[in-house]
Amino acid sequence: QVQLVESGGGLVQAGGSLRLACAASGRILSWFHMGWFRQAPGKERDFVAAINWGGGSTYYADSVLGRFTISRDNAKNMVFLQMNTLTPEETADYYCAADKSPRNSSLPEDYDYWGQGNQVTVSS
Repeated sequence: QVQLVESGGGLVQAGGSLRLACAASGRILSWFHMGWFRQAPGKERDFVAAINWGGGSTYYADSVLGRFTISRDNAKNMVFLQMNTLTPEETADYYCAADKSPRNSSLPEDYDYWGQGNQVTVSS
């Protein structure tokens, strides 16, 4: 088992930046590929970004490519999502997730463990 806790969300103006963090406990984070997803009210959970166990391979949704950066610090058992130039349409709950399999998947069903979510609100 691994427990994931997100932090760093909040209210930001359009065009602003936020950095989300995901802290893991219970298992060594370097064993897992990690992903970030987001879910707006009444909508499905969408893929945002993924990173492999070592951090050398990343994968992004087209909508965030060039603005968001996923990274990890295995020594601290943490994963991060730097979000720049945010838009109001990106208001959502943001979730980090851990995948036991060696892949950078964009499918929520491929991930084994989830955090509780962290709200990000982008005002216009």
